[in-house]
Amino acid sequence: MGKVLRFLTRTRGTDKLHITDMLTYLYLSLGVIVMFGPVLWLVLSSFKTSAEVVKFPPRLLPYRQETIAIEGYDDPLPIYLVTLDDGSTAELAQIRRIGLERQLIDPNNPGEIIKARLEATEPVEFVSFNLDNYIEGVESFTFVRYLRNSVVVTIFATLLTLLVNSMAAFALSKYQFRGRTTIFLIMISTLMVPLSVVLVPVFLVITKVGWNNNLLGVIVPGAATPTGMFLLRQYMLTIPDELLDAARIDGASEWRIYSQIILPLAKPALAVLTIFSVMWRWNDFLWPLIVLSRSEMFTLQVGLNSFQGELNVQWHLILAMTVLTLLPITVVFAFLQKNITTGIATTGLK
Repeated sequence: MGKVLRFLTRTRGTDKLHITDMLTYLYLSLGVIVMFGPVLWLVLSSFKTSAEVVKFPPRLLPYRQETIAIEGYDDPLPIYLVTLDDGSTAELAQIRRIGLERQLIDPNNPGEIIKARLEATEPVEFVSFNLDNYIEGVESFTFVRYLRNSVVVTIFATLLTLLVNSMAAFALSKYQFRGRTTIFLIMISTLMVPLSVVLVPVFLVITKVGWNNNLLGVIVPGAATPTGMFLLRQYMLTIPDELLDAARIDGASEWRIYSQIILPLAKPALAVLTIFSVMWRWNDFLWPLIVLSRSEMFTLQVGLNSFQGELNVQWHLILAMTVLTLLPITVVFAFLQKNITTGIATTGLK
């Protein structure tokens, strides 16, 4: 802890803060707020009630109104801090609201009804991290089935992406053949093609092969990505060709060179592509929405759309389920983050 504190309080070679130190800490603080502020708001809002989510002005912490159970009433009654006519205040329980007036009772003397205008009352609230939104969200739709579909799509699509892109990158980086540069440029140029342009042709192909309402229709089309191929190719160019020549002299096949030399040495770049692919597949919404129409085949992102009705959007449930869908991405990043910086920093160096 002491080392971390000394690292965070370092100055520019003196004991006093220099202007550059102040600007640096200000810049870093703003960066932390911009990057993690929305995530913090999302997590805290997932514990709010539906009324609290749309409350204006918005509040960061999840507040809930205090209630009290009173004999003779089926449900607990909300408590308000009421300013009485004589200027004193009291905590009363509301039994009903009529227009701009509340009808309240004293929990210690429930027989007498006290009337108060809205502006003279203030709800008694407390910070509550209640899991009701998560429980209701999981029970509202087949969360386990959608989670299983998302896991299957993400795992197999990522493995297929790593295989296809690594083989293409190996061929384009370590083999000399006519048209290699042209093929590479054509593949890279597909990055400029908008997704909306290829949706219809790809959907027609998927329909022809019978992969509608099939997870294969979500997994296979996005297996070859120009971004992944480019990332792996640039990294594989840094691997000395002498290693491959030595392996060939020893009688190693091309498949063995690929699997036992290229892939282990390209581990940092593969880790970067893995987390990119997991994020792409896990968060993909548009393509699964087009291919899948049966609810039992939905992924989590498509399933979340069921909380949005024509007249009502259950934001509190959407926020809670969104937090759950972010957990797998967080776990993957935690395990692979050591390789991410290395893979990106060394890609393209010769």
